[in-house]
Amino acid sequence: MKDEHTTLAVSILMSIVAGIFSYKILPKLRETFVRVNLSGRDMLKADKPLLPETMGLPIAIIYLIVLFSFIPFPFINWFEGAKLVHEEQSDFATFPYNKLGEILAAILAIQSMVLLGFADDVLDVRWRYKVWLPAIAGIPLLIFYYTNMGATHVVLPLQLRPYLGELVDLGILYYIYMAMVIIFCTHSINILAGINGVEAGQSLVIAISVIMNDMLYIFNNPDGASLEAHLFSLYFLIPFVGVTLALLYHNWYPARVFVGDTFCYFAGMTFAVVGILGHFSKTLMLFFLPQIFNFIYSCPQLFRFVECPRHRMPRFDPTTGLLQCSTVRLNDKKPTRFLGNIMIKFLHAIGLLKVFQYDKNGRILECNNLTLVNLVLAYVGPMSEQNTTLSILCIQVLSSLLAFIIRYKLVHFVY
Repeated sequence: MKDEHTTLAVSILMSIVAGIFSYKILPKLRETFVRVNLSGRDMLKADKPLLPETMGLPIAIIYLIVLFSFIPFPFINWFEGAKLVHEEQSDFATFPYNKLGEILAAILAIQSMVLLGFADDVLDVRWRYKVWLPAIAGIPLLIFYYTNMGATHVVLPLQLRPYLGELVDLGILYYIYMAMVIIFCTHSINILAGINGVEAGQSLVIAISVIMNDMLYIFNNPDGASLEAHLFSLYFLIPFVGVTLALLYHNWYPARVFVGDTFCYFAGMTFAVVGILGHFSKTLMLFFLPQIFNFIYSCPQLFRFVECPRHRMPRFDPTTGLLQCSTVRLNDKKPTRFLGNIMIKFLHAIGLLKVFQYDKNGRILECNNLTLVNLVLAYVGPMSEQNTTLSILCIQVLSSLLAFIIRYKLVHFVY
């Protein structure tokens, strides 16, 4: 473990440097981004200031530079001084090529997602097309997983083992599952957005939660494949925390920069990479409970069963300076679909919909937009933008605590 401790120390040190550099460089890039029209108005402020967008791009570039620079350190035992062992081929054959390939495939997937995310920020790609971008960026990851003989079997719950056995090999279905994990992680952060600090804040909480989970695994299983998998996760997430802290500082209320879709894609792909190659994708999903809820809650609008405005961010009240939930009018431009009406009635019946207007026949005419942010504002009432972000982050933290309870306490009833 001594070498692992040294490598982790190097990762932490490089992450601190990356965080400080990111903190310093972002203000200097603001005017550059505004000058090339990578900017937008903050519509939730009274004066609607013009802020630089896509500031997740320099953050992602700094992150990638850190990872490139870090590559030699996990393999320090396979170096003699400053040169590789070429003289003895038998010694060099012990070099862990699979471990190097794993790191390179992960970096390539993240780098591809950053590139596609930046293209989306610049070109404003339609949802019907960009929903598949993460799967395209994840191809290097899936190819490496396949060529490295990655396991495709899953452990079944105790309740199903008498009928189906302990393990089931999913084959190609497992690769479809991994592609869905990549797509979900990437877009779920982008869907839960719209107010200062919420994208970077939720990503930071998830990253810290996964790091804590990695440390628990390492302390409980100090040897073997589990150690390697969770060290791999730490090598990618510790630098992520460093650069995201710097971005969150500048994106916190009142924001001086916008993170852009680039950061959301970059963050989501980073989580997907460590979850898949670290072999704990199910545990990772536990830390995405607010995002899972927000996605399911948003489905009626995302899939157009219910009218979906272009922007579903909260509404700013200039007289009070507070945020209110934004609303959608049903049957206004076109009739709501049959399934949409059923979904709306169901959400209202279980208390997850705030109705603002009925027609004379008792049908719902106006309700809150179907996002977690609007749901909080609908039931808590108007809040400042900062308090709204804090409320969402509190939900994220509480969900992480619940995830740890499920993973380390309740899991014994199932596995």
